[in-house]
Amino acid sequence: MNRPFQTLALASALVALIPAACSAQSPSTPIAPPPAATPAMPLVTGLPDFTALVQKVGPAVVSVTAEVGMRRNAREEAAAPDMEGMPEIFRRFFGPDTPFPGGPQQRRGVSQGTGFFISQDGYLLTNHHVVDGADSVKVRLNDRREFTARVIGSDQPSDVALLKVDAKDLPFLRVANAANTKPGQWVVAIGSPFGLDHSVTAGIVSAVGRTTSPEQQYVPFIQTDVAINQGNSGGPLLNTSGEVVGINSQIFSRSGGYMGVSFAIPIDVAMNSAEQLRATGRVSRGQLGVQVQQMTADAAKALGLPSTAGALVQDVVPGSAAAKAGIERMDVIRSVNGRPVNTSSDLPPLIGGLAPGSKAKLGVVRDGREREMTVVLGALANAVAANDDADAPATPGATTRGSNALGFAAQDLDASQRQRLGLDKGEGVVVARVTGDGAAEAGISPGDVVLSVGRQAVGTVAALDRALASVKEGDTVMLLVRSRGGTRFVAVTADKG
Repeated sequence: MNRPFQTLALASALVALIPAACSAQSPSTPIAPPPAATPAMPLVTGLPDFTALVQKVGPAVVSVTAEVGMRRNAREEAAAPDMEGMPEIFRRFFGPDTPFPGGPQQRRGVSQGTGFFISQDGYLLTNHHVVDGADSVKVRLNDRREFTARVIGSDQPSDVALLKVDAKDLPFLRVANAANTKPGQWVVAIGSPFGLDHSVTAGIVSAVGRTTSPEQQYVPFIQTDVAINQGNSGGPLLNTSGEVVGINSQIFSRSGGYMGVSFAIPIDVAMNSAEQLRATGRVSRGQLGVQVQQMTADAAKALGLPSTAGALVQDVVPGSAAAKAGIERMDVIRSVNGRPVNTSSDLPPLIGGLAPGSKAKLGVVRDGREREMTVVLGALANAVAANDDADAPATPGATTRGSNALGFAAQDLDASQRQRLGLDKGEGVVVARVTGDGAAEAGISPGDVVLSVGRQAVGTVAALDRALASVKEGDTVMLLVRSRGGTRFVAVTADKG
């Protein structure tokens, strides 16, 4: 026995003798009962054990291999971006030459991903980008059986593909209630990163309702910190009950590898797409017919609103569902069928998830008052024409005024400028120069076209001056402005006199 333990033993022996000595000297003194035991605190057991979960659900997860030919369509040619100089991109992850979302396949090769069965008769889900353009698709189960799969349908906006193999009595996964997916909960991914079949990774849900790219604005992605890499595409994201909460689809990376931020398609969105693909071979989405932008603190101030919640309507498509329902520019959409619209990116998935022809109740704020409006949704077209946002330079000889209360000088547009900008006759005035802090801080630049002051359209400098006649120092005014960045509302605070 070493010295420290000897000392501890001696001390313990001495302590043990003290009560006995006291008892011998005072035999009549009652001995106090020991204090009641305090309930033990629960032990911290560390991370959860996912062994049973993986054993249960693993057989329903498959590796997907797609042979991709050298095919490039016109849409891909037009959509292919210049990848040079892009430090941060959302990457698909089924191969080292994976293009940006919407880009073309550069060469013939093999696309590898993951999938999972959703029925015992052989229907399975994976990502659209795993099988896009494939000449043949094979799936391999964890018992090493292989099947040739048919692509029943594939949908790029949701990045979901429905496949079918000819087999029966297959293991399949249950789907969770997507509404119960919350930040902070544990989730597990099973997939084939770099071809390593049935690899398991775990983490937590970081956020829900994320938007990653304009191509997939109809998907409110689940963000996680689960390790996801090339080959995980199309694999299930599972809760601790072994139910599917999403399909792993994207990572955000500077290097092309995992950096702690991954994204999954919510399972309700995926199943909606899958059911339509099985029934009709394509996915239909509702369309409202508005262009919206994010609310800002300045915009809320100008509109007299207490918060920045909602989607600010900057334009309404003539003849659309929104136009027929009476929605106007500068309306703020706060809810769809009772579901909140906190940011502008919340609106597209809520509308796109509804069927064309269905009715939707919108919570709208106009002129500071809340109202409910019912719309009958149209059908979303496959492509949306881009605006011509070319600059409109000032024209020598056109009517020009000095600086206005918002800190810029405006000039009339001529017919050729309006034609080039796609404007109607008598629509808009051009910013000739910026003269004050209000316009400069709001991002107004020479060449921008002011289309309206609040809800009041302006087509001449004189009309602009009349619309701004009552503006006082410190007032914040909403201008509808067209520039190279598109058409948007800009909140401008009047300069000091």
